[in-house]
Formats: sequence, structure tokens, C-alpha cells
Amino acid sequence: MITILGPTASGKTSLAVRLANQFNGEIISADSRQIYKGMDIGTGKDISEYIINKNKIKYHLIDIINPNQNYSVFQFKIDFNKSYNEIQLNGKNIFLCGGTGLYLESILLNYEISNTPPDNNLRKKKISLSLNQLILDFKRQYPKKYNSLYHITKRRIIRSMEILNQNENLDMNLNQLNTTKTLVLGIKINRTKNLSLIRKRLFYRLENGMIEEVEQLINNGLDIERLNYFGLEYKFIGKYINNEFSFNEMRDKLNIAINQFAKRQMTFFRRMEKRGIQIHWIDNYDSALELVKAYYENILN
Repeated sequence: MITILGPTASGKTSLAVRLANQFNGEIISADSRQIYKGMDIGTGKDISEYIINKNKIKYHLIDIINPNQNYSVFQFKIDFNKSYNEIQLNGKNIFLCGGTGLYLESILLNYEISNTPPDNNLRKKKISLSLNQLILDFKRQYPKKYNSLYHITKRRIIRSMEILNQNENLDMNLNQLNTTKTLVLGIKINRTKNLSLIRKRLFYRLENGMIEEVEQLINNGLDIERLNYFGLEYKFIGKYINNEFSFNEMRDKLNIAINQFAKRQMTFFRRMEKRGIQIHWIDNYDSALELVKAYYENILN
């Protein structure tokens, strides 16, 4: 399997599609929001990118559930394994592509995770708190379980509370896969360039249907709390629609939030390296191409 990761707006999908086209592959998405139907522009599905030279690259784990349904890393591992086996049966090569570090790491380090059910009452109670309030709340209840590298989003903190409140073990047993069977490519991009691409992409999406997408989700019954749960585009546009922000305030605050998100992604990827995952950082297609060629040649030999 080839894994492609990188911060938001770095060009992961484009690279994965080009490589999958070159090496007879199919793509498994490792994105925690692209699994939801009707959340297209805000999550950057860019389905049109999966067509290259009139060849449609098959993708998996995109548009698989409705936005009002819950999903977990446990379920992602189940769905990933189904897709992995399906691609193998198709006689194709496997490309895992995404920016959700926890999803990627759960596969590369083979997490063993308890299937603790969601606690909807807890979620409704905690989702309105700020990130800092949640961190303080979590530290107060479970001081020995707080991990500053992992507990960086509201979703992760609330999920950890759900597990711990039900007396489940939060610790994950890690059994690293044989690294000779995997190749992990990370897109290396200058921070200034990444921020510029984020801003340009955001402005384009705001002008081309992203606000209307959130309005449609609300019209379909998705409430503000659920939009806040998804964060970033859905949270800030939801507040704009609810007249909590002016358009300019929403745009600028959202841009800052996405910039911060990209930084957190890179922090998580560096943590993955510390945990034994070798990431080959590349800054152009030719470099990726040579690494993948060498990888497949090594397997054949």
C-alpha cells in the first residue's frame, strides 16, 4: 500500500490520482469529513480530480453516511479493511490518501480500539464549550489521560470522555505493520505557500457554492450544534447564516482557523514519525514517482 498525506490544500488528492493512474490503483480516503454525503465543497472532495486522461480512478470511503450519523476510528478501520480487500480482489494497487492523522495512524500502527458507543447526551452537553474549556474539564476529570499531542480538537476530547466515562481503556495497543510492505509519502510544502493556497481556495469556495451547501444542510435538518461539531467551514458559515458574524468576519476567522488546522496536522505527522512511521517527504511528482517505482520493484524482487 502507498500512503499519501500532507496538510490541507497541499495537493494530496491530485498526487494520489496521478500515481493511481500510473500504477493501476484505487484510492481509499482517510478524511474524517469526506465520508459524509452532502458535505462536498467544505470537505474538499473535488470528485472531478479523480478523472485523469479520461480515466476515472475508483475511490472508497467517500459519501458513505449521512451527516446526522456518527462515525468512529473503530468503524473506519472496519471500512478500510473491506475496501483494502475489495481492491486486492480487483487486482489493483492500494493508495491510502488523506489528512486525518488519527485515521492514517490507526492503519499504519494497527490500532486495537474498543467499540465504545457514542454518548449523545454527553456530546450535546459538551459541544457548546470552547476547546480550552474542554481541555480544562478533561484534565480535571482525567489528569493522567490528557495527551497534548492528541487532544487538540473538541471531537477528540469528547470522544475520549465517552470512552473513559464508560470505564473503557483509552490507551491504544500499537502493533506497527511491517514497514517493508508500506510506503508513506508526505507532501512537503512551504508554510507561506500553504497559507496562500488555503486563502485562495477558501475565497474560491465561498464564491462558488460553499455557503449554499451549508444552507442546504440546515434546510435538510442539520442543526447548529452538529455544524459546530464538524468545525471549520461548517461551524463558521453556520454562525454567519445565524447572523453571529458578518461575511468578512466569517471569512477572516475561518481562514485563521484553517491555517491553525494545517499547523496541527503537521504536528500530528511529526508525532507519527516519532512513533516509528517513516514518512518520505517529497515536494514534486517526479520524486514521488521514483519512490513508488523503487517500492514496487523491491516488492517484485
